[in-house]
Amino acid sequence: MKRTAALVAVLAVLGVTLWLVWPSTPEVRGQAQRIPVVDGPADDQRVDLDTTFFPPPGGGKAPAVLLAHGFGGSKRSVRAEAEHLARQGYAVLTWSARGFGGSTGEIALNSPDYEVKDVKQLIDWLAERPEVRLDAAGDPRVGIAGASYGGAIALLTAAHDPRVDAIVPQITWSDLADALFPDATGGGPANGVFKRMWAGIFFGQGGAVQPGGQGGGSDGAAQGLEALNRRPEPMTAEQARCGRFLPSICEIYQEVAETGKATPEAVELLKASSPVHVANRIKAPTLLIQGQRDSLFPLGHADQNARAIAATGTPVALAWYDGGHDGGNGEADWLREQTLSWFGRHLRGEDTAPVSAFTITRDGGRDPGTRQRIRLHPEADAYPGLGGTDVTAVTLDGPEQHVANPPGGSPAAISTVPGVSGLLGGQGSTGGVSIDMPGQSAAFESAPLTAPLQLTGSPTVKVRVHGSGEVTLFAKLFDVSDSLQPPALPAGLVAPFRVTIPEGAGSAEATVTLPAVDHRFDTGHRLRFVVSTTDMAYATPAAPATYRIGLASPALSVPTVASLAAPPTGVAWWVWAMPLAAVVLAAVLLATGRTGSRRATGAPERAPAPDDAPPLEINGLTKAYRNGELAVDGLSFRVEQGQVLGLLGPNGAGKTTTMRMMMGLIRPDGGEVRIFGEPVTPGAPVLSRLGSFVEGPGFLPHLSGRDNLELYWAATGRPAADARFEEALEIAGLGKALQRAVRTYSQGMRQRLAIAQAMLGLPDLLVLDEPTNGLDPPQIREMREVLKRYARDGRTVIVSSHLLAEVEQTCTHVVVMHRGKLVTTGPVSVLLSTAAAAAGAGNGHGPRLEDVFLDLIGDKA
Repeated sequence: MKRTAALVAVLAVLGVTLWLVWPSTPEVRGQAQRIPVVDGPADDQRVDLDTTFFPPPGGGKAPAVLLAHGFGGSKRSVRAEAEHLARQGYAVLTWSARGFGGSTGEIALNSPDYEVKDVKQLIDWLAERPEVRLDAAGDPRVGIAGASYGGAIALLTAAHDPRVDAIVPQITWSDLADALFPDATGGGPANGVFKRMWAGIFFGQGGAVQPGGQGGGSDGAAQGLEALNRRPEPMTAEQARCGRFLPSICEIYQEVAETGKATPEAVELLKASSPVHVANRIKAPTLLIQGQRDSLFPLGHADQNARAIAATGTPVALAWYDGGHDGGNGEADWLREQTLSWFGRHLRGEDTAPVSAFTITRDGGRDPGTRQRIRLHPEADAYPGLGGTDVTAVTLDGPEQHVANPPGGSPAAISTVPGVSGLLGGQGSTGGVSIDMPGQSAAFESAPLTAPLQLTGSPTVKVRVHGSGEVTLFAKLFDVSDSLQPPALPAGLVAPFRVTIPEGAGSAEATVTLPAVDHRFDTGHRLRFVVSTTDMAYATPAAPATYRIGLASPALSVPTVASLAAPPTGVAWWVWAMPLAAVVLAAVLLATGRTGSRRATGAPERAPAPDDAPPLEINGLTKAYRNGELAVDGLSFRVEQGQVLGLLGPNGAGKTTTMRMMMGLIRPDGGEVRIFGEPVTPGAPVLSRLGSFVEGPGFLPHLSGRDNLELYWAATGRPAADARFEEALEIAGLGKALQRAVRTYSQGMRQRLAIAQAMLGLPDLLVLDEPTNGLDPPQIREMREVLKRYARDGRTVIVSSHLLAEVEQTCTHVVVMHRGKLVTTGPVSVLLSTAAAAAGAGNGHGPRLEDVFLDLIGDKA
């Protein structure tokens, strides 16, 4: 037992040591500029592209990455990803495509004559930058990444410019004509069914787009909501009709939207902006990332791109992840890892972990501790295609059935509602539930499965349709159980198709290819194949009609890939080991704390600090990164008793580094921090007067809130009576929730528990980093009152936050930092009144703190 306790203590000391010496995150600085380009079929159109360049913070020459945004977005949509790549040592260039954001020109749908020419000139620009590594004169080492619209430009540019060295396209198309006019029988776009709702969303987002609209990337949903809340700008008649599209595109869309049928001109235009005809020119190693929840560009588009590129011998990897245009988890961290690994290998030549030829995200159940979803990533050494490596024939049963197309195509069945999931935060979906209208669908069902069946790819089935003329239909494959749960439609995907019945024939047969999915049908479940006459997302005939639908063959062909079987998941060892380790560590710390207290009793006491010493005083504080760049640069300010001070600044301003030095977690390179007159060093006794919450809460999920707090306090070695639990908990306002396991807490409750933990012992100085992170508006309002109550009795609170409106309502004073330096400090009221006086009397509304902050910092874009 003694050896175990000693080992835990050594590990704890090692962890703290690593924390103290770990380098701070380097600051990334974007350089906004406008780059003129010339494009058009005759190279006679001049466009100014609004760009931001992020040099690698470590200096020197580095490979470059062009980061493209999604349709309706701008360079702002991908800023967070650009900063992340730059911190990894890449030179990153973002831009707003022609017709979007602050760029001029008109939208041409990634045409080789327009957008592709623009990107080729951006590559020329990178070749002139001193920060960018060159392969040859005029040839930079460069990769391209982007999602949706940005993914397509990555593919098209790589096909037209051999200087591109690696690409990572996400959730994008192979054939834009096939995407908007799909046909599950393989007849092609000319015979396809118009994807009316998605086409309308596309065209609507190309209207009078404001800078920073929905980006189709990781932050597209939030920006989409921001756009909805923004008052629309007045438009001219032509803007309302065509937005920022090229007039030729506008005219074609108007005709297609009216008739619901593809015209030869529309097909030709869309195919010209598609990788399908030029993918065999791509020589840049390609990582294709496609979403499993995507009714706009389903998995089949990545399949077409992968096969066309790989046919020439170009390295290709394919990943199906939990995301897409219809929501899902998004797996942002995992996608970053895959992208960095791909670029590391193919741009830097690093021996990174190879990205597997084929990877799928699958549900691994819930973590027994956190109750969060586990996502598995089974891999295969070769891409099997949508036909799988094996096929299982499932017998369907059901008679021929009569179905009707309603007048006007309404009411219509519902599968996926395009665009809605993304606006709800990217997590939502229709839940795989479809609504079919009575009398509009025919259903055929299998017997209960005697063993699990893992579908990976596109199932096929043969149907026979009785009627006359051209028939528009929609096929779906449901997972049906005997429970009270409704039938599930995997990924909410539907396969539209048209059947043309020759005159006098009375019927026609068609082989229907269902959408590619990865879905497990459990033992006892049934497969239900449904054919419907309507779907809300598509254009359907307005004329009423009736048909009879039956199976031409009872066999449903289900592709499988046995090599992708995921390993079984048990309970991780640390779930059981961590509580024991925590108890042992608490006991060790308690014992050493008491020993330290006894030893301290006989030690000489240091001279007391002056009674009027301020809660916090910082003088000349400096901290540098390893490369010598200053994270904090000569910072000085003072905080008085009873103040609620807001520590403000953009990302990279040095706020978190400053707070870590306040708490003795890292040592400054120069200057000092004093708390109540005492200098701060690691383990300094005066730190017992400081409570803190920095960089997110961490609790043992299986313990209750109260147990977590009591265990934390015991680990400090201080008497339980000094904790003042009830007072801290009353201020935090958690109530009866303290008795529940933390794994049942919402994000807001976890935040409040973390604040309560920081308040234990009612420290005289409270330091909080983003305390309202993840809280909804009512919770934010409650947190505001918590902080005010805490400071009301003479204590002091320091808050770092990006919510300037909340800072204005909560804080009495502010400190504004930028690039490690102090910009200004003082009472909020004085800053606002000074700004109002400078602005002069006008509209009767004084300036907001946000306005003052932006004036002080400026737009560093």
